[in-house]
Order: sequence, then C-alpha cells, then structure tokens
Amino acid sequence: MALVTVSDLSRHFDGKPVVHQVSFELNEGKTIALIGPNGAGKTTTLRTMAGLLNPTSGSVKFSGMNAGEDIRPYIGYLPQYPAFYEWMSGLEFLVYSGQLAHLTKDEATKRALELLKKVGILDAKDRRIGKYSGGMKQRLGIAQAIIHQPKLLILDEPVSSLDPIGRREVLTLMDELKKDMTILFSTHILSDADEISDELLLLNKGEIVESGSLAELRNNYQTAKLELSIEGDLSTFQAAVSQLDCIEECYIEKDMLHVLAHDIDTARSQIIQMVASKNWSLTHFSVNRASLEDMFMKVVNS
Repeated sequence: MALVTVSDLSRHFDGKPVVHQVSFELNEGKTIALIGPNGAGKTTTLRTMAGLLNPTSGSVKFSGMNAGEDIRPYIGYLPQYPAFYEWMSGLEFLVYSGQLAHLTKDEATKRALELLKKVGILDAKDRRIGKYSGGMKQRLGIAQAIIHQPKLLILDEPVSSLDPIGRREVLTLMDELKKDMTILFSTHILSDADEISDELLLLNKGEIVESGSLAELRNNYQTAKLELSIEGDLSTFQAAVSQLDCIEECYIEKDMLHVLAHDIDTARSQIIQMVASKNWSLTHFSVNRASLEDMFMKVVNS
C-alpha cells in the first residue's frame, strides 16, 4: 500500500531545475534508498519532501491526508550534518525537541526515555552531547526525528561521515526502525543500499531514471559477471576475450579481468576453449552476480 505519493515534484534555483518532475510512491513499512551521483538532486528532493523547501511545482501527499494539510507532522527528518546544542544532555535535547513538536513536558520526557533506550544510548542520557561519539550523535538525531511518531522517516546520507563502528550501529538501528515506519534515505554508499533497502529510487540529473525493488532492478539490468586471471599479460587476455560476440563489457580491475556477458553459459564455454587453445595458465575463474554498483553505472551512463 502506498503511504506517500510524490507527483511531478520540481524545484528550481535561480530558474534552473535541480529536481525536475519527479514522481514515485513510497510503500508502507519499507526502507527505500534514494541513490544517485553527486549533484543528482538527492538532498533537494528530500528537503522539498520534508517541507523545508517549497516545491516549484508538484505535490507530496500522504494516504488519508486532507487537501491543503501540512505534511510536516507526518515526517521525521535528519539532515546529513545535524546540529545539536552540545551543552545539553541527550535527554534534555530530546525533551526540548518533543516540546517543539507540541508534546507536553511529561509526554516529551516519557517519549525521550523510550527513544534513548530504543536507539541504544539510554546510559548516556545525562551526558553532554559534546561528549558523544559520531555514531551516538547520529542515533540521537534519529531519535529527535521520530519523537513525534511520524509515518515517514527521511534520512540524508545517515552514515556517510561515520567510522565503521558507527556506520554499523546506525544501519542496524535503521533496519529495526522499519518495523514501525517507512524509511527513505539517500546514500552514495551502494553496499549500504544493497544491504538494508527493500526498494530503490535512482536519481540522475534531477530525474528519477529507475525505481523498483532490488529484485526487479536486478532482473531488468543485471547480467552475470565472470572474474578471471592468468599468468602473464592480462591486457592481451582482455583483448582476445573482448572479441567474443557474447561479451557485453570487459575491463581490468585489481589484477583481475571482469567480463559481463549477454549469455553467461556461452561466454564461459568459449573462454575456456580459448584458454586451452592458446595454452594460457588460468589462475582464477569465477562466476558472480553483478553488483549494485555495476547496475548503477549501467543505468546512469545509458
């Protein structure tokens, strides 16, 4: 069921379109990754959806929302670089955030304690935020974004500035939170999108160029990939393999030849025959599913 419908959303700056007629739906209870190259318009899309920027045209509507109703109570938002009052404790900050969201002080305090436990920093509730690690600050930021129990949580690059431990903590938290709400997050770390998202929105030059579930996109775009290596000159091997009719792309990366093929069975058979006929010493041969990065590059560059 569609929780949010975005229709022909556009945002211009100085007359120039940064986001152009973007349309998509967000399904209830899903984690959706908004991916795209730098400058694609991801942050502008999220800020416009969150009500922080007025759209030049188009609309964002929630299921059951009345015409003209303010969308902000439905949305929790965490920017890429959240700001905190670092002299406050984590608990004080959440209570303050809750009161800004029109909760009473008692309601805000109860909700703040629940969320501090949920995001795993209850033991640090009385510690000044300035003493928090990057991962703790990000979890606190997520807690303030959901203090008012929104239907949609929007996160802009939530783990891009974190170390590996903080990144893992936040990804685990996001995976847990999707039981209670829909999550839309932007990222340029494609492995994160692959790991925790149910659906993808691929944004390029301000337009949605592809969308759907990971399984659907893989079926539409991905081909199997062969990884090979030989003793000797790998570029000579690459040149020979590239001549085969079934080969779509062939490139060298990290001392390995990566081969994308239209027909993986034919490619495997022909390459093995070639290796045998030329008496090359094959040191590595494997068949792998093409990565999300491979798919991303194919879509963006098409």
